[in-house]
Amino acid sequence: MSGTRALTMGDRGRLVIPAEVRADLNWEQGTRLILTETDEGLLLMSVDQARAMIKAQLGGRSLADELVAERHAEAAADAAVEAAPL
Repeated sequence: MSGTRALTMGDRGRLVIPAEVRADLNWEQGTRLILTETDEGLLLMSVDQARAMIKAQLGGRSLADELVAERHAEAAADAAVEAAPL
């Protein structure tokens, strides 16, 4: 799926992503994209691809799941303290 394509910038800075690339990536009209400027150039990906990349960089961890688990543990500890006989 990787490859290099030559594109020409059109009026008002528009680029056309070739149909075969859009098909390979399952990008359809309305697909939300993220354009990131790096020292090496530009990186274009869908929001879903960006989420997957960030998740992979975090080692598959879900920070939201970790936060929810932490809150549940705190609530359980609070409940245990409240239920303990004096």
